[in-house]
Amino acid sequence: MSRNGYPDRSHLPTSPGVYIFKDADDRVIYVGKAKNIRSRVANYFTKSGDGRPKIGELRERVARIDFIVTRSETEALVLEANLIKRNRPRFNASLKDDKSYPYIVVTTGDEYPRVFATRSSHDSRHRYFGPFPSAGAVSSTLDVLNKTFPFRKCRGPEPGRRSGVPCLNYHIGRSAAPCVGAISKEGYDAIIADVIDFLEGRVDGLIRARQTAMREAAREMDFEKAAKLRDELSALSYVRDRQQATIDSEESFDAIGAYAEGESACVQVFAVRDGQVVNRDSFLLDNYGEATAESVALQFIPQYYDTATVPRDVLIQTGESEDTLRPLVAHLSEVRGTRVEVRRPWRGDKRRILESAVRNAELSLAHEKALDEAKRDRVASTLDALREELALPRLPMRIECYDISNTMGTNSVASMVVFQGGRPAKDQYRRFKIKTVEGVDDFASMAEVIRRRLERLRENDEKFPPPDLILLDGGKGQLSAVAPIFAALNVGVDLPDIALRSLAKRDEEVFEPGRPEPVILRRDSAELHLLQRVRDEAHRFANTYHRKLRTTEMTRSVLDDLPGVGPTRKKKILDHFGTPDAFLNASLEELEAVPGLPGRVAREVHARVHR
Repeated sequence: MSRNGYPDRSHLPTSPGVYIFKDADDRVIYVGKAKNIRSRVANYFTKSGDGRPKIGELRERVARIDFIVTRSETEALVLEANLIKRNRPRFNASLKDDKSYPYIVVTTGDEYPRVFATRSSHDSRHRYFGPFPSAGAVSSTLDVLNKTFPFRKCRGPEPGRRSGVPCLNYHIGRSAAPCVGAISKEGYDAIIADVIDFLEGRVDGLIRARQTAMREAAREMDFEKAAKLRDELSALSYVRDRQQATIDSEESFDAIGAYAEGESACVQVFAVRDGQVVNRDSFLLDNYGEATAESVALQFIPQYYDTATVPRDVLIQTGESEDTLRPLVAHLSEVRGTRVEVRRPWRGDKRRILESAVRNAELSLAHEKALDEAKRDRVASTLDALREELALPRLPMRIECYDISNTMGTNSVASMVVFQGGRPAKDQYRRFKIKTVEGVDDFASMAEVIRRRLERLRENDEKFPPPDLILLDGGKGQLSAVAPIFAALNVGVDLPDIALRSLAKRDEEVFEPGRPEPVILRRDSAELHLLQRVRDEAHRFANTYHRKLRTTEMTRSVLDDLPGVGPTRKKKILDHFGTPDAFLNASLEELEAVPGLPGRVAREVHARVHR
């Protein structure tokens, strides 16, 4: 530390690169790029900072400054985007839950490509379109594609089913069935080319081609084909009309408009292809550092184009000089493979489109804030009503719910789910293996888990603060088993005062210690629906863990007794089939196809499993 209490900056280089601010817990809280790292970082620790409102807070939280030197500003830009996506620093503007944004993939690496939605990592052999702002946007797009283009719907790199019989999609005209030779390779490739044209926004060409083909089919009195083409035209025209926004030229570009307000920001991407706005996507961003809209847009672009297709022109609302934008231009040009222009239009249709994107970003953010506020009001009202109905000492902001799961007393486990402010806090969920109870005894198992949880409270663990309400999945029996634990551990005296209730599933009755009659909440009340959501989530989480343990145990017991199968071959079998059920149901031919499993061993394994 330097004399003023801030981290020593004398070791920082004057080279281009990335600087990384970390807090006292060694968490990354901000990542930035610079042409001169030492000079740029020094700006944060001047009296005025760099003008952003949260710089004072950032400055106070910095305990350590790391850096990574790069050869150029362009390399620094790429590295900054990668580090932001990996660490999600609080003071950087970053895509909310960017891993969850869906794409449409065309598996061009396969001989007969498929088209489907995906959230998984990208395969360089295939073409990806997106990201889409929601699963609904992907679903509606795929719906149009499915009605218009008969690409195959079967899974796997090879078309067809094991039976060799074409699927239902072929019989209803939704698949060209290359698996049975109903279409040539050239014909199927033409379908995929149309799909790609559609996803790239070239809808007009597809419409013109179908109009011509429909007229020709009508002249030849092939009315069935003409009707099919008419339906395709209707679907394509719907998409075009819904997205219609034209400019005089036939240029293609992306207009990226951003709006920032406080700790939230929104970016709208208007994709213009051949003179038409063919797609409008909206992305919400965390902007805890309260960066300006222009800064948000510049931080968003490398993250967005890390996977999205880069157009020739990218329009942004910035007053930055060409020198400042040069690293971004170089990066996008490298990704695209040809020269990319990044600029702000000052007149004409392009300026109009960009202003529309900015205006839409502002309206979208206002809409989201209104929805959040309404949701918070509903949650607050529900929690207050729940406090009154159940006679709780305070508002149940943190609810913990527990459930037990076992099979005939084996693999007994418990779940703890947490709802914070009426919403699941999944990072705080926990699972327990029952240690002291043998056989089927849900009451004793519940008592063990609650004892372990309450004893943990003595440690004052900030990650797991005391709940306002502990809810048990069960009725009077579970409650009677747990109430003595509360008394023995002096809850409310030696431990924080925690309310205890149980929810009986049969009649949805809420039981309270010392009160023989249950509380009956209205069936249509938001309070009961909240308790049901919490209880059902605990049940789901417990069952998932139990199934995992049971499957692991079953797999271990089955594979450990097989002749000629050691740890290496056991792993190969599991990797090949994926699940124990698939292995147990495998034919001899499928077992013989396992890589690294000799035919003799495969036959012995098959005989043992099916004896």
